Amino acid sequence: GAVMTLFPIFFAEIENDLRRVLAYSLNNQLGFMVVGIGVGTEMAINGTASHAFAHILYKALLFMSVGAVMLRTGTSKASELGGLCRTMPRTAIFCLVGAASISAFPLFSGFVTKSLIMDETANQHYPIIWAILVFASAGVLSHSGIKIPYFTFFGHDSGLRPKEAPIHMQIAMGFTAFLCIFIGIYPDPLYALLPYDVVYKPYTTSHVIGQLQLLCFALLAFVVLMRTGIHPPEIRAVNLDVDWIYRRLIPTLYNIIHAKVVNAILLLEVVANTLVQVVIKSLYRLHGPETGVSRMRGVGAMVMWVAILLGIALTASYF
Repeated sequence: GAVMTLFPIFFAEIENDLRRVLAYSLNNQLGFMVVGIGVGTEMAINGTASHAFAHILYKALLFMSVGAVMLRTGTSKASELGGLCRTMPRTAIFCLVGAASISAFPLFSGFVTKSLIMDETANQHYPIIWAILVFASAGVLSHSGIKIPYFTFFGHDSGLRPKEAPIHMQIAMGFTAFLCIFIGIYPDPLYALLPYDVVYKPYTTSHVIGQLQLLCFALLAFVVLMRTGIHPPEIRAVNLDVDWIYRRLIPTLYNIIHAKVVNAILLLEVVANTLVQVVIKSLYRLHGPETGVSRMRGVGAMVMWVAILLGIALTASYF
């Protein structure tokens, strides 16, 4: 689970297609849930169940936001977007709500669900796993909380001026955004549906301040990386992922090896046939009817004398 939270971050940071960024982010969030299941306590299981519910909401909101942008512009590439908040302000607001929720900002749904998993991981004395989850939380803010809304609705001006999303899409995004905020402000109804009783209080001073510190430093790191040019630029490119191994590399190697083996077998057949023909011709030359061996008179004479001698020996044996 901890590896699942880390591994997709690096691919999401360099990915240009925002839909793929969200897909990587989905795997990242699943890692938090796997950690909760691995910890296995009542609080961790409650955190996994609640985070799964909250994740469905804010991830659906982000996918709908990117989908609305793609509907109006025909692309979801970060390198081709930017400045859309001028003509799609409501979609931008809904996207920001989803980004705040997935980043676990206080007063949003991700804050009251992810905290259950992270705090219980620390309580059960898994310091390394907890540190990985903290780093992964900062990465989530970078690639989903900042990258998606920034490069889509803010950032450089792409010159695109699309219309706002259709009204039915706005209603769906608005309702989902409302749930993200409602659960973040008042999590008790969600907590009441969890498998075990919840005594956890997410809104403590230390917890809120600690989370805000993490988010602020992650935001500061993003700004510094952007200003210094260290942050990976959004360019048109195809990033190779692990699936490239079994989708491209293995089939290519199989085709190459198969072709080589087939050619080797055909070559062996040709060589074998040639050798057989050479042997047959050699034997024919040595022992065929037209060879010198069959025309040697000495052999016939010898056979005749052997027959005569045998006849004499047989005759003598009777007398």
